[in-house]
Amino acid sequence: MSERKVLNKYYPPDFDPSKIPRMKLARNRQYTVRLMAPFNMRCETCGEYIYKGKKFNARKEDVEGDDYLGIRIYRFYIKCTRCLQEISFKTDPKNTDYEIEAGATRNFMALKLAEEQAQREEDEKKEEEATNPMKLLEKRTQQSKQELELLESLEELKDLNRRQQTIDYDQMLEQYDTEAARQRTLKEQEEEDEKYVKSIFNKKKLTGTVVEEEIVFLPDNEVSEPPSKILKVDKTEGKNDITSTDTSQSKSALADQTTSVWSSKPIVSSINLKKSNLGVKIIPKSDKKSDGPKSGLSLLGTYSGSSSDDNE
Repeated sequence: MSERKVLNKYYPPDFDPSKIPRMKLARNRQYTVRLMAPFNMRCETCGEYIYKGKKFNARKEDVEGDDYLGIRIYRFYIKCTRCLQEISFKTDPKNTDYEIEAGATRNFMALKLAEEQAQREEDEKKEEEATNPMKLLEKRTQQSKQELELLESLEELKDLNRRQQTIDYDQMLEQYDTEAARQRTLKEQEEEDEKYVKSIFNKKKLTGTVVEEEIVFLPDNEVSEPPSKILKVDKTEGKNDITSTDTSQSKSALADQTTSVWSSKPIVSSINLKKSNLGVKIIPKSDKKSDGPKSGLSLLGTYSGSSSDDNE
């Protein structure tokens, strides 16, 4: 069973379909097919009603010597469900329908008959217009009269509406709508301009501030000289060591030199600088090297000697 389910089959390289012999079948062979009744019908033998859509196992065959524009016509044979009378009908490709042949009668179908009648009348009119030119002229004049009547009736309705209408609502709405739209557009443009200007100024404020510096030099008489700075120079072994004695005083002097005055504006600032000269005194040390650590008595003697020298 699994071999029968294979979709692809092997064809050898020397396969030639022309060598396969054709099957010998009957010329007008009948096939058994499953179909449904295409329309409502009534059996002529027993009067049984067969409704549209009832399923049958029918025999199908080709109608010999009958076709429509090369389309093949088929005939079907079914049996009545009550008396087993054979009923036959065939296809009608011209009307896209089925035509009953024997064994039953087709039930009345009002809609189908009405459609067929309308189609017949339309075909007859077309034939008359094509063959009779006077008929075509009459039809054109009749159509033109109908168009004129429609236009006149339309004008009468318009006049009646104008008489009954006291206020032209459409014109009034258009007038007010245009003015309101203009005012609205102007307001929107002004708001957009204001937003754009505010955004530009806000960007400048957020990105940074512009500082203007102003340096003012005061005259010499107003400058207060800071205290002098004393440095000691130690000359030992060819090297100069400079030590600052009063760092706190120099820091305070430098702090007093520069004074910055900030104005109330956030952008502009002014800086006042005071011009001063730093006095530096250099005191050279004695070249004599100390032989050893001095005792307290020797220091006391030197201190008393220096004081006596100063008194003299």
